[in-house]
Amino acid sequence: MRIWVNDRLVDEANATVSVLDHGLTVGDGVFETVKVLGATPFALTRHLRRLGGSAIGLGLPAPADAVVRSAIAAVLDANEYGELGRLRITYTGGVGPLGSERGRTGPTLVVAVVSMDPAPAVTSVVTVPWPRNEHSALAGLKTTSYAENVIALARARSAGATEALFANTAGELCEATGSNVFLVLDGRVVTPPLASGCLAGVTRDLLIEWSDAVELTVPMSALADASEVFVTSTTRDVQGVAAVDGRALLADPDKPGPATGQLREMFLARARDQLDP
Repeated sequence: MRIWVNDRLVDEANATVSVLDHGLTVGDGVFETVKVLGATPFALTRHLRRLGGSAIGLGLPAPADAVVRSAIAAVLDANEYGELGRLRITYTGGVGPLGSERGRTGPTLVVAVVSMDPAPAVTSVVTVPWPRNEHSALAGLKTTSYAENVIALARARSAGATEALFANTAGELCEATGSNVFLVLDGRVVTPPLASGCLAGVTRDLLIEWSDAVELTVPMSALADASEVFVTSTTRDVQGVAAVDGRALLADPDKPGPATGQLREMFLARARDQLDP
């Protein structure tokens, strides 16, 4: 594997950053995961816009768009990843002191790609007891401070699920560890608003633009009232939920509900036709 580190491509064995990098010592960094279809990163403009917004939200200078695009092109050209790839862009505060204050060397940029299998159409999720803080300085930013997600996802895996759902501090439905959540309530497709503290997922935003889905503040109890639940993300696309906390939602656990299935097919078709919507 060939990986971009700062200003050049290097072999995987030589792809290193300093042990004093703020992304390692204090989680001071942001990232994006981008699906690559063939040789084209999907919705790259939206991902880079969010990367820059997250960086500014952390007080980092936004990375130069042309520089990141050049790094991505070099990485994709230098690696084999099949028809479906997972591109990771990581941008950190760079080398700094062993504390919260940043250094003066400038940010670190790392870009890598690996092959990826398509996500199954259906999965199971659990709820977890740790709330998202919608008032946090990190709310809405895609940062490398992912320890909360690691713990929640481990809880999900131990229960035989692949994703965990968070409430926020108000007891409202917020998001999952690496995806957004949608419900079908009384025939309407709804998803928590950004004010809930959830991330503005690229797939989430496109689905709202391409369908009748709307933002709506709902309590966690709405999960019990929903006729269908599904999650969305760059790597999951639109993925139906067969069970929440072991409670079955679908008659066929391997097939999404009717509304989810239609939205999934629509999204995949439009994504193939519009690679940078």
